[in-house]
Amino acid sequence: MSHDQTGELANIRVLVEIDGPVATLTLNRPDKRNAINIGMWASIDAQVSALTANPDVRILVVRGSGEHFCAGADITELTNGPGGEYARINWAAEEALANFPGPTIAVIRGNCVGGGVSIATACDIRLSSDDAVFGITPAKLGIVYPTNALERAVRVIGGSAAKHLMYTGELIDSERALRIGLIDELLTVSALDARVDELLAVLLERSSLTQVASKAMIDEVVREGKVKPKTTLQWETEMDKSGEVREGVAAFLAKRPVRWPWRRH
Repeated sequence: MSHDQTGELANIRVLVEIDGPVATLTLNRPDKRNAINIGMWASIDAQVSALTANPDVRILVVRGSGEHFCAGADITELTNGPGGEYARINWAAEEALANFPGPTIAVIRGNCVGGGVSIATACDIRLSSDDAVFGITPAKLGIVYPTNALERAVRVIGGSAAKHLMYTGELIDSERALRIGLIDELLTVSALDARVDELLAVLLERSSLTQVASKAMIDEVVREGKVKPKTTLQWETEMDKSGEVREGVAAFLAKRPVRWPWRRH
C-alpha cells in the first residue's frame, strides 16, 4: 500500500474490508479512542446495510483501530442531548448491526463505553481482551439512554446489572464484564486475534443456513418469548429445499469436508 493510500484510509472513519465470506468493520478514529460522531453512525448504517445485501458475506467482525474498541459517542455533538436527527441516525446504525442476518462478532480492547457498549451488545458474540474496561455512562451527562440500546443491554446482562451500570456510570473491568455476561470470552491481549481467527474458522465450517435460521429464531425468542409458527415453517421449508442436510450427512459418512450448498438471499 502506498503512503497516499495509507493517508486516505486514515481519513476514513469507518473502514470495511471483505475477505471472502468475512467482512470486518473497523471504527477508525484512534486519536479519539474511536469515539463515534454522527457521520460515523451514518456510515455504519450504510456499510452494514450494504453487507446485509451481499449474500457472499457470511460473518461480520466489528473492531476498533488501535488499542481501543470505542469510547462512546463524541460528547461535543451532544450539547443539546441525543435527540432529533442524531437519535434517528444512531438508532438506524445500531439496528442495522443488530439485524445483520449472519453471525456478528465484537472484538473488544481498551475502552468500550457508552455507544461502544451499545455497538458491542448489537453483536451476537463478544470477545474481549483483559485490558478492556466497560461502562454505560448517560448518568454523567443527564441523558435518557436510547430505548433500543437500553433494551439490548437488559437482554444481555439482566435488569439488575443494567441498573447498576446505568445508575452509576462506573467503569468495570473485563473480569466483571465476563461475570455479568456482557462479554462471552475473555482472553489476554496477545491471544485475542488468534482466538478470533480460530472462531471464524469454526463458524465457516458450519452450516450458514443453521446459523442464519438460529439467529432469526433466537432473536424472536428474546423479543417475544417464543418462535412464531410462521417463522418455524419458513426455516423448515428453507431447510427442506436447501440440500444442506443431505450434504451434511453425506460429508459426515464419507469423512470428507462438507460443501454447504445454501447461501442467504
